[in-house]
Amino acid sequence: MRFLFYDRVTRIEKGVRIEGVKSFALSEEYLRGHYPRRAVVPAGICIEAMAQLLGWGVMHAHDFRLAAIMSLVEGFILTEPLLRPGALGAITGEIITTTRRDSLCRAWIDVDGRRIATLDRIIFTHFRPVDTKALRRMFGYYSGWRPEQMGPAEEGS
Repeated sequence: MRFLFYDRVTRIEKGVRIEGVKSFALSEEYLRGHYPRRAVVPAGICIEAMAQLLGWGVMHAHDFRLAAIMSLVEGFILTEPLLRPGALGAITGEIITTTRRDSLCRAWIDVDGRRIATLDRIIFTHFRPVDTKALRRMFGYYSGWRPEQMGPAEEGS
């Protein structure tokens, strides 16, 4: 992942829900030259932030024994199309169902108690084999979580 579009994971309910935050800062590279007279956060950034956070939620649900790759996005609604830099987004992702092969999820972003973006359906395809230890380390680095917060490493991890 070249760009990280969430700042940290704040809560995980294994196999059910993941929550995180994203500060939409004016210093973000994607805002350089984007609507120079009045910067607004592109809708695609909201989709990517939700997808990245949910992807880690899916991998955590499976004890980091697979890689979750976004394969379908449907029902995206941006209710605040002129989201200005400086906003702090609370991202919530829910895993509706997950199997050995794929996961069906949904997500939303709230800013100051207002729902600004919703993603009705996102499907992740699962890939194996993976380096479980490396995925756990990456999750810790990208989420700000320490190993003891992630739960015990499974045998063979």
